[in-house]
Amino acid sequence: MRRILYLGYYLTDTDWQLFRKFFNYVREKNKVGSIRLIMDVLISSVRHNCSLLDYFYFRFYEIDELEKSNYAGTGYMYEFQKKMNPPESRSILRDKRIFLVKYDPYIKHGHVTLSQLEKDSSLAFDILSNPSERVVLKDAEGQCGNGIKVLSVEGLNGEILIDQLRKSGNNLVEEFIVQHSDLQRLAPNGLNTVRIVTQLLARGEVEIVTARLRMTVDANVDNLAAGNIAAPVDVVTGKVSGPAVYSDITKSTETRHPRTGTVLADFQIPYWQETLDMIRKAAQTHSDNRSIGWDIAITQVGPELLEGNHDWCNLLWQLP
Repeated sequence: MRRILYLGYYLTDTDWQLFRKFFNYVREKNKVGSIRLIMDVLISSVRHNCSLLDYFYFRFYEIDELEKSNYAGTGYMYEFQKKMNPPESRSILRDKRIFLVKYDPYIKHGHVTLSQLEKDSSLAFDILSNPSERVVLKDAEGQCGNGIKVLSVEGLNGEILIDQLRKSGNNLVEEFIVQHSDLQRLAPNGLNTVRIVTQLLARGEVEIVTARLRMTVDANVDNLAAGNIAAPVDVVTGKVSGPAVYSDITKSTETRHPRTGTVLADFQIPYWQETLDMIRKAAQTHSDNRSIGWDIAITQVGPELLEGNHDWCNLLWQLP
């Protein structure tokens, strides 16, 4: 019965424009009838507790039932993450304003909230004086890069910054992070980040579940949903260990960055050991949340945290 309820949720929450795009692509590519494909989508959703789009993301139309059972669908992830990161302890991850305070030892870039600026607009001075000469406006509870706005600091002051935040619907401004030169050469259109998922075990040990390198293509945010690519990373070496993928199933995998032509295989992420050391410490800092997807920036002087996700993406983990 619970799986049927999940199916009802998926039917109301699906991006139907994207569903039609994937559905028509698979129907034409595999020469399969519409009714047969629809039935397979619905049956797979109930049997494997996955969303209607998960069916296409995970290419269930190409694999057998045994292989399908190896994938963690949207429903499974919801139940798992609710258990690992209880709703009452998630706020330090869900709200970036709280996160920046709670994980301050691992954060190097400047930041200030809208409410702080409204009380004292002179707080804008330091963040507008940052060496990148850019700032990033964010919604403290936003996800997938939605609503993010990058501004040049030229002509800005405290009052104008407050106005820009209000107009854009954002409530947090951060210093624009200048990434390591190796990552800048790889993908220069935006900040490229490392996603590491940690699991805090019963005795407090930290298990690294997965590591991924997210690369910008034509967007200034690196999320898969924005049309970017992600590649698997060898946890031991910090080197890219396979081709990069899109979440769009109509696109092929990439062995080189599609804009710079940089070969992805064996690309070394700088400061890898320092990154692992930082993440293991961060994962033990607030043990009420046991399964966290960390977004990490690598700068010329080392790694730093951007955010931690209680509902880390099952696509970024499983597609590469």
